Amino acid sequence: MSSSHPLPEAPLFADLPGDIAVSFEFFPPKSEKMEAQLWDAITQLAPLDPSFVSVTYGAGGSTRERTHATVSRIVQETALVPAAHLTCVAASKDEIAEIADQYWDAGVRHIVALRGDPPPGDGGRFVPHPQGYTGAADLVAGLRARHDFEISVAAYPEMHPEAVSAEADLDNLRRKLDAGATRAITQFFFENDAYFRFLDKALAAGITAPILPGIMPVTNFDAIRRMSANTEIPAWMEAMFAGLDDRPGPRALVSAVVAAEQCRRLYAGGVRDFHFYTLNRAEQAYAICQLLGLRPGPVPAVQENAA
Repeated sequence: MSSSHPLPEAPLFADLPGDIAVSFEFFPPKSEKMEAQLWDAITQLAPLDPSFVSVTYGAGGSTRERTHATVSRIVQETALVPAAHLTCVAASKDEIAEIADQYWDAGVRHIVALRGDPPPGDGGRFVPHPQGYTGAADLVAGLRARHDFEISVAAYPEMHPEAVSAEADLDNLRRKLDAGATRAITQFFFENDAYFRFLDKALAAGITAPILPGIMPVTNFDAIRRMSANTEIPAWMEAMFAGLDDRPGPRALVSAVVAAEQCRRLYAGGVRDFHFYTLNRAEQAYAICQLLGLRPGPVPAVQENAA
């Protein structure tokens, strides 16, 4: 029996040469158990030689100390390049300057500069601190004036939920880059066409800085729904995860396949730089990198005098 549409003998991912760069996002742990999970993820992913690893910053600066502690430990105990998230919510310019100085003194040279989510109780609206920065572009300019940081900023292929229009959102990205940002990292998305359309619009607007796709493997589909205020969840994806809410094992396997296929299609479109939102779990990000042809190398020696 023969098929009228013969399939190739090799799997779809078999011929990807591994000519990619990756970066990983982590969040600061809240407990000893979560800290162990974080460092297990860092240990597993370090051999993939990421360009950098970022550490998030809670709403209203709620994880400021834990973020700093995590980033400092990465500097002291690994050879990875840490990127510390920093927001301007509920902080004055002087407070931001102090935090930036602390990072610089600790050996951190890369900041992910974000406006940040408002803390609970502010009605979901961002209100600048009376002596603070008005937004991410203003924050980027302040950080650039303080130290020669490498700075990443956020981009939104499907538009920021608070933006008045896609054009205004793109203009905000341009202002962040003009203020001194090095690159943009996108919010997660599941429809690759949204990302490629966004790249086309950015280029048409004169934006030439790298815009890394943010990839979110699904660990909890309900959580993805809650976080997807402005991100389309396609019907085929709903169908793929149907019935898996209480089956974490199968859900993880499906998630890895879905995310890997998304990355393969991005790769086919010319993407070679991927940013993974790991949620402090290594397995899926590692599996995706394996499918994309990236192989681990020797773990670099720990830096001894990072500061």
